[in-house]
Amino acid sequence: MRIAIYSRGLEITQREEIGLLLQELKKQNVEPVFFQDFFNQFYSAIDIKGSYSTFNSSADMDDSIDCMISLGGDGTLLDTVTFVKDSGIPVLGINYGRLGFLANIGKEELHSAIEALVNRQFVTDKRTLLHLDANIPLFGDTPYALNEFSLHKKDTSPMIKIHTYLNGELLNTYWADGLIVATPTGSTGYSLSCNGPIVFPDSASFVITAVAPHNLNIRPIIIPDTNIVSFEIEGRTDGFLCTLDSRKEAVPKEVQIAIKKEEFGINLIRLNENNFLQTLRNKLSWGLDKRN
Repeated sequence: MRIAIYSRGLEITQREEIGLLLQELKKQNVEPVFFQDFFNQFYSAIDIKGSYSTFNSSADMDDSIDCMISLGGDGTLLDTVTFVKDSGIPVLGINYGRLGFLANIGKEELHSAIEALVNRQFVTDKRTLLHLDANIPLFGDTPYALNEFSLHKKDTSPMIKIHTYLNGELLNTYWADGLIVATPTGSTGYSLSCNGPIVFPDSASFVITAVAPHNLNIRPIIIPDTNIVSFEIEGRTDGFLCTLDSRKEAVPKEVQIAIKKEEFGINLIRLNENNFLQTLRNKLSWGLDKRN
């Protein structure tokens, strides 16, 4: 079994845990394939023997890779989307970060997680991606996101005016600092922090949430993911920021942008004892109020 290992990088205090991961993989006869930059960080710091395979891009992710492990928080797991693309390679997130809605396997569960992967004792949840179309090149060959797309004003510039259309028909004109279009998976991310609703992963919908809207009657709205959402932007500055998950680009206000459901999805590995409701209760501390 070959497992790709991706991480943005770990703290010095976590190097011992990388050693434990290597031991666990060796014990289970698993061949790890490390992200090159990550491998360079810990190779000289940890006493490891033997040679290891590495990868640098999605082109290195061939059919021999059985799955990918993300070491970090949710942001690290979001990066893996740009590597696995439409290959169908399932991704498991092990949480070395903070909250961890997506990377919800604790590092203390490392042994049981690797064992479950080797014995195929897991299920995969297919999550929707959103796709960005524009009249100028944006985000290279990965114009898609797992969590959200957003438009945002630059730095301290005034709010922007975002004309938003569903399948060509005007939905609303938002006077705001920005606008988010989130997938169900992304409904627990940036959109949630802007008072957006939590949506079940299999609900086949998008959530449109304004960022600091000027009008108090603006509320988030849930739409079917069969809609194409397009925008026209006005503002006092020459451009604004456009993001897909944690990636961002500065674009001119004349740009034409549309968001739709991507033709493929990503498979997230879920251990059998975990589910979405359990994740909500654990991460949001629901049901723990002793007054109830």
